[in-house]
Amino acid sequence: MIKFDEVTKRYPGGYEALKNVSFEIAQGELAFVTGHSGAGKSTLLKLAASIERPTSGTVLVNGQNVGKMRSSGLPYVRRNFGMVFQDHKLLFDRNVFENVALPLAITGVTGREAGKRIRAALDKVGLLEREKAMPIALSGGEQQRLAIARAIVSRPAVLMADEPTGNLDEQYANDILSIFRSFNEVGVTVIIATHDARSIAQEGTQVIRLEQGNML
Repeated sequence: MIKFDEVTKRYPGGYEALKNVSFEIAQGELAFVTGHSGAGKSTLLKLAASIERPTSGTVLVNGQNVGKMRSSGLPYVRRNFGMVFQDHKLLFDRNVFENVALPLAITGVTGREAGKRIRAALDKVGLLEREKAMPIALSGGEQQRLAIARAIVSRPAVLMADEPTGNLDEQYANDILSIFRSFNEVGVTVIIATHDARSIAQEGTQVIRLEQGNML
């Protein structure tokens, strides 16, 4: 499903966020990307989702070399991915329902079908009764749940999250991780970038460890 082969990402100024990283994540797998701040976790997610391109090496998604694809083809690859960003990227001038509706509107899903999908996503993360609330009225954990609902409403094959438990207490963190695992149990590939060792205490998951851009 996702394969990195000797991937390096170098930014302007010469900073190398990733250095010759190689791994594979199979369809339906649960994988954690770990390392301290600045290790290259966020860069790895962006490359996998074809938000950025590698400087060298090969990134394959479903057998396609996304680093060599034309820009016009990348949006179709990205539709396979649901992203939960570290800063949530919520729209604070729109309510919960409208935030989750945005990805569907971009892909042309509207009306009754959109409403059905939005409410199903909100129900999955426990926010169905708060669909008319504004994001500012939600707790940190609820905002994280809203970001997850928005990421999964388009039914992506791959769900990615960047430090989803970083600012949450232990109970909320466990609840959020349970949500991700529930998606994995029904066949969704889940990739979580985290520095929280509690998150990866589960047998049978792949752990990709990074340190200053190098894979350990």
